[in-house]
Amino acid sequence: MAGITIATGAVAAPYAAMVVDAKTGAVIHEENADTRLHPASLTKMMTLYIAFQAIQRGEIGLDSEITIPAQAAAQPPSKLGLRTGQKIKFRYLLRAAAVKSANDAATAIGFAISGSEEAFAKRMNATAQAMGMRNTTFVNQHGLTANGHLSTARDMTVLGRHMIYDFPQYYNLFSRRTADAGMKQVNNTNRRFLDAYKGADGIKTGFTNAAGYNLVASAQRGDRRIIATVFGGTSTANRNAQVMKLLDKGFASQPGAPSTPAPSLVAAAPALGATSGAHTIRVSGVVKRSLRPQQRPGSAAAPVQVATATGIEDALAAALLVSSAPAAAAQPEAEPARVAVAAAPAPSPSPAAPVTDLSDMAPETAELFAEAGIAPETSPEPRPTEMIMTAAAIAPVDASRMQAVPEVVTRVSTSGGRLWGINVGRYNSRGTAERVLIQTALNEPGALDGALRRVTQRSGGFDANFMGLTNEAADLACRRLQARGAMCFMIGPS
Repeated sequence: MAGITIATGAVAAPYAAMVVDAKTGAVIHEENADTRLHPASLTKMMTLYIAFQAIQRGEIGLDSEITIPAQAAAQPPSKLGLRTGQKIKFRYLLRAAAVKSANDAATAIGFAISGSEEAFAKRMNATAQAMGMRNTTFVNQHGLTANGHLSTARDMTVLGRHMIYDFPQYYNLFSRRTADAGMKQVNNTNRRFLDAYKGADGIKTGFTNAAGYNLVASAQRGDRRIIATVFGGTSTANRNAQVMKLLDKGFASQPGAPSTPAPSLVAAAPALGATSGAHTIRVSGVVKRSLRPQQRPGSAAAPVQVATATGIEDALAAALLVSSAPAAAAQPEAEPARVAVAAAPAPSPSPAAPVTDLSDMAPETAELFAEAGIAPETSPEPRPTEMIMTAAAIAPVDASRMQAVPEVVTRVSTSGGRLWGINVGRYNSRGTAERVLIQTALNEPGALDGALRRVTQRSGGFDANFMGLTNEAADLACRRLQARGAMCFMIGPS
């Protein structure tokens, strides 16, 4: 395919480019797309992806106090200026890494989640493989040049696409021109491009002498989103100009067919053996490919409870507002409910009740909506149907770091064969558990149709359960949630 070329200098880094339709994954343009090159700070997309994943899985919280290790404080610029032994909230490290591209913040994120740079790099590589990034190897969290730390334009485009659709509640970080990083206000390294191109909303810049000027960029116009990646620009201005040309080419093209076929129905789970007495089954069979099952025809059994879209919207809006009340001041931003390690497709969720003006809210409430990516009259884009990720390939999580440990319920009283349920986690507050249930119901309306949302207080927290399901419906719901990387336990009748 004829490529868009750039002016080259005597010390120009190798050039590579990739353009895709974000929704379908169809390739619009590629040049040297599989050449392994230095990604520079594009690396931080994976660091942040795993950080968002860790929050979703309860390994760490946005308000967790992180003690800065010497290895992080010693990183060269760009940096936030962290000091050895300093304590800072995890949210500020995320902002510094995403907006300022701070190397010390990125390193601190890795240590906070995995305990060392090496352990975190293993998790980065396992996640990359699960995404299908076949030509990428990471050895650090920040992207400074190192032996073996390489990626490709194609792989970084894949990562950018997952960032957009797997974590829409955090994606707005990449479009902020400035952000409060706790110690100081920081400016976005990508603000020139964001200001210059219509519809641009991210994602990440990168530069080292070995890499040149890199950028993974995304822009949306109408219902079309294009992602363009450039490696090896000769300057910020040159790189931005090339990316704009590539995005223009993408928007001028006709929407193509998906680059991979839509997933087919997952093979049925093995039949359950005979049991006696109270029992609980955890659906944990390892599959080679976590595909989303097709929706099955509705059951003729009378539903125990059917939550209306309006009711869910109202409850979600109320739950979000409750989280900013003084009683929840210790945790102003609740851990998000969307568990999206896997990029399995989901029906378009009903948007939360629209907010007319964030300026009318209390500051804590307005920040909660902003952090969650809920803008006035907007809602997250639906995930493309062919984005598949093998959750089983991701490195196992250290159980000692988990904050939400599900505990099963062994009895439910209902009728019509709807004697089963599922547990989707244990949380520190009833409000958080309610939000998880509401958001899960929004994400999986087909699988959880007719389920009764129930929060049960236990000695270690509040269990979030869906009850009143048939055996088949509970199995389907758990497999769909596990395809997203969520922990899910089936609750059997006694």
